[in-house]
Amino acid sequence: MISPKRKPSMTPGEALEFHQDTLVVDSKMIVSQGTLFTEKMREAMAEWVDEGRLSRFEIQERLLEMEIQEIQDSAEAREQFLDFWNRTGVTVGSSTYAGPHPPDGAFETAVRSLARGRATIDAMQDNLRLVLTSADLEQVYRDRVHGIIFDFQNTTHIGGDLSRLKVFRDMGLRIVQLTYNLRNLVGDGCTERYRTGLTYFGIEVVECLNELNMMVDVSHCSQNVGWDAIQFSTSPVVVTHSASNGIAYHDRGKDDDLAKAIADNGGYFGVAAIAGFLRNDTHATLDDFANHVEHLVNIMGIDHVGIGSDKCGPGPGTETMYEYPAEMGPFATSYLFNPNADPRSQPTGFDWTGFRPEHRLSDQHRMPDFDQPTDWPNITVKLAERGFNQEELRKLLGLNFLRVFKDVVG
Repeated sequence: MISPKRKPSMTPGEALEFHQDTLVVDSKMIVSQGTLFTEKMREAMAEWVDEGRLSRFEIQERLLEMEIQEIQDSAEAREQFLDFWNRTGVTVGSSTYAGPHPPDGAFETAVRSLARGRATIDAMQDNLRLVLTSADLEQVYRDRVHGIIFDFQNTTHIGGDLSRLKVFRDMGLRIVQLTYNLRNLVGDGCTERYRTGLTYFGIEVVECLNELNMMVDVSHCSQNVGWDAIQFSTSPVVVTHSASNGIAYHDRGKDDDLAKAIADNGGYFGVAAIAGFLRNDTHATLDDFANHVEHLVNIMGIDHVGIGSDKCGPGPGTETMYEYPAEMGPFATSYLFNPNADPRSQPTGFDWTGFRPEHRLSDQHRMPDFDQPTDWPNITVKLAERGFNQEELRKLLGLNFLRVFKDVVG
């Protein structure tokens, strides 16, 4: 049992040095898009905003394409991207290449996104590698470079065609979240009106993922989908990024009994650093994050908990590093809930993210000591302050994820 009153295991300086030397795996680090904002991209955004024809979301799509081109063409852009990652101290990040999306065009969008990921890695090959196996992950650490694991946060992109999972695996995909927040053909998400379990098709998806040695992720899924995944999966089930409802209830959190069952099945739980998930008001800090880690370690055991920050840029949710003008709002998630926001900052049509105002993603929900991935070393400092020793920290920071990745993927 982890006591909340243990003495610090290291000084802050020692913890920072330890962070730079150890294997650090972020099981949800959004480096797939939005981590680069060059001067050329700033100028393009300013021009598009002045024209007044494009929405915030249309501008973002253009910037994503431009970001890859910048990495391919500009040594300065590559240095900026690498500097961003170096400051995190993260060795390997699992990054999302398909998320919430309407059914139409989802497959094509995912293919393009994976192609962008490959293009980024090809352009950064001296410093960045695609992680396909546990051996790749370990080699990235030994060579002191960085690695990306391709993941999906939805299965809408396969439609009703299981063979597409093999297509995506051949493109490098290794982790598949069964649903985002809303219902799809596989099952219900965690913010749906009715939160039932896996469909018959969903069971076949889980079985197919097992056959392909791909990880089954239930982070955004309903609790019932989580239970069903454990029942039908022959491999450990993971939660790459969530929080504990035993500390603060949130639709995106997981109940203690499900967390315990995931551990009993050999799985893994990555704790997210999203302020609104960590407590029921607007004052979250890394102490609250550490409370979730300690609680889950007591529920699941030290061998089953890790970190899945779910961060990309500054803000209350999973933002980008793109700096939008004030009238468009700096944060996509918070402006979805602001009725007075500039119409250009609103999505057109149905909002497929499934987040609502009660999900604590407004401007007020920010964590001052962890606002973006470059604050990552603060996590190690805080956990050392809470008394986690070096052996425990190595497990929490990377070895626990490596163990389950090796068990499932090979």
